Amino acid sequence: MKIKLEHISKRYPNRDKKVGGVFTAVDDFDLTIPDGKLVGLLGPSGCGKSTTLNMICGLETPTEGKIWFGDTDVTKLTPELRGVGMVFQSYALYPHLTVRQNIMFPLENLKGAEKLPKDEMLRRVEQAAGLVQIGELLDRKPNEMSGGQQQRVAIARALVKMPKVLLLDEPLSNLDARLRLSTREEIRRIQRETGITTIFVTHDQEEAMSICDEIVVMEAGIIRQVGRPQNVYDEPDNLFVSKFLGTPPINVFEATVKDEQLLIGDATVLDVPGVPDGPVTAGVRPEGFIVDAEGPLVCGLEIVERMGRDKSVVATHPKLTGTKQIRAIIDSDVHVSTHTDTVRFRLRRAKTRLFDVQTGERIHFAHDEVVREYNRQTGA
Repeated sequence: MKIKLEHISKRYPNRDKKVGGVFTAVDDFDLTIPDGKLVGLLGPSGCGKSTTLNMICGLETPTEGKIWFGDTDVTKLTPELRGVGMVFQSYALYPHLTVRQNIMFPLENLKGAEKLPKDEMLRRVEQAAGLVQIGELLDRKPNEMSGGQQQRVAIARALVKMPKVLLLDEPLSNLDARLRLSTREEIRRIQRETGITTIFVTHDQEEAMSICDEIVVMEAGIIRQVGRPQNVYDEPDNLFVSKFLGTPPINVFEATVKDEQLLIGDATVLDVPGVPDGPVTAGVRPEGFIVDAEGPLVCGLEIVERMGRDKSVVATHPKLTGTKQIRAIIDSDVHVSTHTDTVRFRLRRAKTRLFDVQTGERIHFAHDEVVREYNRQTGA
């Protein structure tokens, strides 16, 4: 089922009556979600992700705009008429019912022409339970199950109605780290097997990047960027997106361009062809630093953390913004002397991004790697 959100907005009266006016939770949200895809709504708390999901579900009505499921305008349809399945952060299972009864509950409430015979309901329950791999747990009560198993019950309950659209609102937030990893892999597997158009709301960028076909990065109710997860990470449109995606986060410097050279402090660190002179904001991904005894970027060395296959070099530089610390990720076999107060770096062009100081919008410059790839593809 293709979903089209056509310039939808959601406004609420301001709670402070003295101030008056309205609060805009979602502003001119325009997006098409292809049939059969898993799309993540990603952004910090309060950015409008769940409000958007609630409008798709029918729990909220847009102040402006329309919502289409395929060729059908569902903007004013009630939730039960939209054919959606929804999984919330809380599992919301009935503790006195077995797993089988919890999954069957939505089917028992069907009325009229949609009402099913008991044997068909049982067949669908077993099918949904098998899909989420809890078929052997159907006679248990929720309090006899782990958090991950309970979340699978909640997903099976959403799937048992054979929805056209599956909506997941922070479904992994109550799980520990190991369960989050395994459950998100299960969500990806289930979505691929069913082919149901799925929208996944999360503030955890690692979750969104690992399982989604596309991510929609939101800030303060607006879309900041849409694209394939790796493309958005590699080619952010603005400083907000570049800072929100990535663990550890991107390292941000106050910098200057002079004669197509990027300067951080007094150090000339990179050629930036085509960029006009003036102040810029430079972002360097943690993997964008190369330890080099002759490197132009001289930083104060604080600590080298060994993390198995990688090392994390923690350093400082006076032109850093935000955390005031560089976190550079390097190969574990690269030697970094801890008997000195400084460490020197070169920067990888493909991992360095420039942004406008005032607007935060991306400033593009030529990438050697991009040029080489273009030459390889075109035979130039």
